Amino acid sequence: MDHILISEKAMELFELTKALVNIESITGNEKACGEFLADYLQKQGFETSLQTLEPGRSNVFATLGRPDVVLSTHMDTVPPFIPSGEDDEWIYGRGSCDAKGILAAQVIAAQGLKAEGVKDFAMLFMVGEEILSDGARKANEQPPDVKYIINGEPTENKLAVGTKGILRIDIKTSGKAAHSAYPEMGESAILKLLDILDEIRRIPLPEDPVMGSATVNIGVIQGGKAINVIPDSASAIVLFRTVSATHELREKVEAVVKGRCEYEFVRDTKPIHTEHFEGFETEVVSYSTDLPSLTRWGRPLLLGPGSIRVAHTDHERIRKSELTKAVELYTRLVKELKKRL
Repeated sequence: MDHILISEKAMELFELTKALVNIESITGNEKACGEFLADYLQKQGFETSLQTLEPGRSNVFATLGRPDVVLSTHMDTVPPFIPSGEDDEWIYGRGSCDAKGILAAQVIAAQGLKAEGVKDFAMLFMVGEEILSDGARKANEQPPDVKYIINGEPTENKLAVGTKGILRIDIKTSGKAAHSAYPEMGESAILKLLDILDEIRRIPLPEDPVMGSATVNIGVIQGGKAINVIPDSASAIVLFRTVSATHELREKVEAVVKGRCEYEFVRDTKPIHTEHFEGFETEVVSYSTDLPSLTRWGRPLLLGPGSIRVAHTDHERIRKSELTKAVELYTRLVKELKKRL
C-alpha cells in the first residue's frame, strides 16, 4: 500500500484533488461537484445515493456494506472560484485546502480500504458547510446506525480534541435622514450602531481550560447612502467563537442591544469535544465545523491535511506530502475505530 501510494495512488490523489478544485462549487452552487462525486464513487464500486436539500443541491452518501464508521467532509467553498495550480510541492486553488484535498484523501483512503477487504464503512460529502451547515442538518434527519464519524477539516493532520462553536447576531439600527450640514435635523443610524458595537466588544468573554478563550469579530458593517446625508439605516454582523454554552453570553449581548435596535441570533452552534486516542498529534481548533449538526452520526473525530491559515485566501494551497499522509491517517483511523466496535 505504501509503495502504491507513493506512485500510482499518489498521482490519482493529486489528479482527483485538482479535478475537484476545478469544479466551481461556491455554497449554493454545488450541483456539478455532487454529480461528479456520485459518478466517480459509483464507478469505484460504492453504493451511492443523494440526500437532496433542494433542486441542484444534494449531499452525496456512498456506502460499502452496513456502515459503522463514516468519513466525511464538505464539497462547497467560499467565493471566489480560483482554478487549480500545481508545482512539485503544492496544489493551489479554491478548496485545495478547505476541503477538496481532504475529500480526495478520504476517497483514496476508502478505495484502499475496499481493496484490502475492509467493509461496512461509508463516505458523506455535504453541501452548505461554509454558511449554515444546511447539508449537515439535512443528513442529520435520517442517519444510518453508525458509531463514529471522522470529519475532515484542515487540522494539519492532527487529531483535534475540540472545536469552538459559533454565536452569530445580526444587528440593524434605524435613524432619520437629513442633510449632513444640519445634523441636528437627523438621527444617525451609523452612530447608534457604533455605540452598540463598542459595548459588545467590551463584554467579558468566557474561557475554557481545553478550548481557551472565546473571541468576537465584527465581520460586516453596512450603512448610509451618501457622504453628505445623515444615514437612516445601518447594520452589522457579529460572530463569536464560543467555548461553552452560550446562554450567559446571549444574555449579556441582549442587555446591550435590547430596545436599541433590531437584532436576531442567526446561528448558535455549540463547541464540540471530539474523540482522540494515543499515537496521534492533537490540537484544539478555533473554527466550527459540520459536526455540531451531525449529532446522530456517532461519536465525532476531526482530522485533515492542510492549514486553516491559508483557507479562504487568494493563496489557498495544500502540500502534496500532507495529502498522502492524510490517506494513511484516515486508513489507520477507520481500522482503529473498527477494533473498538
